[in-house]
Amino acid sequence: MTKKLHLTLACGDYEIIRPLKEGIVKPDGIDLNILTGADSATRHWRFLRGREYDVAECSGSSYIVARDRDLPFRALPVFLHRRFRHGFIFTNTTKGISKPTDLIGKKIGVKSYQVTAVLWLRGILEHDYGVPHKSIEWFAELDEDIEFTPPEGLKLTKIAQDKSIETMLAEGEIDALLHPDIIEPFLNKDPRVGRLFPNYKEEEEKYYAKTGIFPIMHVLGFKQELVEEHPWIVPNLYDAFQRSKTIAMKRMRNPRLVPLAWYQEAWEEQEQILGEDPWEYGLGERNRHNFETLVGYSHEQGLISRKIPLEELFMSTSQGRKRGVFRT
Repeated sequence: MTKKLHLTLACGDYEIIRPLKEGIVKPDGIDLNILTGADSATRHWRFLRGREYDVAECSGSSYIVARDRDLPFRALPVFLHRRFRHGFIFTNTTKGISKPTDLIGKKIGVKSYQVTAVLWLRGILEHDYGVPHKSIEWFAELDEDIEFTPPEGLKLTKIAQDKSIETMLAEGEIDALLHPDIIEPFLNKDPRVGRLFPNYKEEEEKYYAKTGIFPIMHVLGFKQELVEEHPWIVPNLYDAFQRSKTIAMKRMRNPRLVPLAWYQEAWEEQEQILGEDPWEYGLGERNRHNFETLVGYSHEQGLISRKIPLEELFMSTSQGRKRGVFRT
């Protein structure tokens, strides 16, 4: 029997990786042990701090910071998670915040300062709505994935261990909260908590029409020593993720799979607005613009020392011009 390289992959339990998880797609020469049990924050910490996995879906923001620090990680342009973010700005409804500029001078919470969703939101608020990130007093709940010294002029406080940033918002200790998830007080319909943009979908559609960006959240990270010892796994895994997504997207076109009354209409609307493959991988023009914007935000907000070129952030998947495609 041919011996395969055994690798542990940690990622979210997405439809686009189902064919990999179920063994329908098998990367050439690789036996994947796929772990999907950890939440994103825990997975990112265990990969970037503990180096527990060979390959992991990883915070795009924290990965950029890791590369700026020359830490031993590399990444593929495989983007398993994207999300528009205008609907994830929450406010305390007693604070009189009705428009973005009302956030200036306020106390705003974050899960952690480095979180990709929060980096996108700070950049969007500053560039599109005139809210400078240094005009805010920031409060973070979690330790950062990568050690971070706030630059001069940035007001950033880590809250006490026994505090919850979501409870602080509801009780008025902070004025607003930027978060990667829908927070519990909002899910529980707490009247003290609302969205800055109640019409967030309209804002997100306008944002996409203006920028062409469907924000990338995560990259596929690798231990550096792994790809140095086995460089052949780079194109092989990239190909496997591409095939898995292709199979999954074809399957998801069947409206019977999803218990939503207007699923087909939602699918058609997405295709009309975002195109046929909004989850595309690789460094085509749209993805380059997308991730270069994120790198730019990271640099201007003091997370990294320079604007890192994408060629330094992502490994090449090229197998030569017109090569790498099997003909049957």
